[in-house]
Amino acid sequence: MKNFGIFGCGNIANVHAMAIRSISGAKLVGCADVVMKAAATFAENYRIRYYDNLQHMLQDPEIDIVCVCTPNGTHAEIAIEVLKADKHVIVEKPMATTTIDCDKMIEAAKKSKGKIMVISQLRMSNSVVRAKEIIENGQIGKIILCSLSMPYYRSEEYFHNSWRGTIKMDGGGALMNQGIHGVDLLQYMVGRAKKIKSIVKTLAHNIEVEDAAVCALEFENGAVGVIQATTAVNPGFDREIRIYGTNGCIFLRENKLEKLIIDGEEQAGELFIAKGNANDAALVTEEEHAKQIRRFVRALEGQDYDYVDGPEGRKAVEIIERIYWAGREDRD
Repeated sequence: MKNFGIFGCGNIANVHAMAIRSISGAKLVGCADVVMKAAATFAENYRIRYYDNLQHMLQDPEIDIVCVCTPNGTHAEIAIEVLKADKHVIVEKPMATTTIDCDKMIEAAKKSKGKIMVISQLRMSNSVVRAKEIIENGQIGKIILCSLSMPYYRSEEYFHNSWRGTIKMDGGGALMNQGIHGVDLLQYMVGRAKKIKSIVKTLAHNIEVEDAAVCALEFENGAVGVIQATTAVNPGFDREIRIYGTNGCIFLRENKLEKLIIDGEEQAGELFIAKGNANDAALVTEEEHAKQIRRFVRALEGQDYDYVDGPEGRKAVEIIERIYWAGREDRD
């Protein structure tokens, strides 16, 4: 049995709590938050105990794993504290807001008995698993072209009086916060980007980070691609990933396989019913989180399960950071 604590009792903490409760061999036992009332309410809702700070939760010998569900800019500091306590840590996306902080977390894990898992739950969806296998098996041939489109919407009120939209706590906007899952899926299926050119803008919101970005990429395997992301187009539209090879193509809308062509023949895809998740984080469900956390628990039990560890979680942050750098160079 692995016992869990949650630090940060906002919306995404509910997803973690429900995911943990659905896993055999996992138990949610406690929570903490910098706002005591939030922790107390969360604890009452889930009938668990709460602690008045992170250190008191880490001192509890019953806690094995801590889920970090706090603002982006705090992930590294909190995760490192958890690892120093020799406990395992699950970090919400993004792993951190810079690769420097990602590297500090990875180094802390090397010195700890604890391990890191980074939430990249969309990798667990059936369609993404299928798409990854098709690509790795060479069924669509050599990848030539790919695209990622994330035309999202966030209102001005979403950013008002919040850590959202700030460089210090959000790290970025349409890419680092709202779009990192799409970037992660693209690099997971196509590979590491070798060259990046980008335009990064703030066009419609009064925020410090970007609400529009376009970039061109050349991947290490020779493929070329584009990423476009925004949080300023009302009412917001679905994330789409398209990957074209010499022998076919794969289209993903959100995390559903919309079109698959191999050897000129169209294969069965999935009926897509939009749920609006891309434009309302509160609609995220626990299913994929549960799949990912279950793999981590089984791996900690010694079973042969891989999971998104620190170096793997760093990859999406690295691409986005490079997009930002390229955008600054172009403005200079």
